[in-house]
Amino acid sequence: MDVGSIGADRIQAMMAQLKAQATKPVGAPAVAPVGGGEAPAAKVNFADALKNSLESVSASQSKASEMGKAFSMGDDSVSLSDVMISMQKASINFQATVQVRNKLVSAYHEIMNMQV
Repeated sequence: MDVGSIGADRIQAMMAQLKAQATKPVGAPAVAPVGGGEAPAAKVNFADALKNSLESVSASQSKASEMGKAFSMGDDSVSLSDVMISMQKASINFQATVQVRNKLVSAYHEIMNMQV
């Protein structure tokens, strides 16, 4: 399975699913439960999930910055290793966020370039 690109047949299948969901009544579940179990009670909103993850990345960067400032000011409660670990975690979080953004932009461009 190629993760980097989506084939035309897969896009057509996704479009068919979206059209089918658009014709369903408002109260009907959007996705059938897997394995015959009941659907989860809480639905995950993409915008909320994205907002929460961006806030988490921002918080980790702020924490790393504050720890760095505290260490440079001579605070004995903050060690160099704690500062470096915090900065690396913030860097990894930011890099992952950039990669997700790149994938979203790539998918958007691919959809916009589709022939209708």
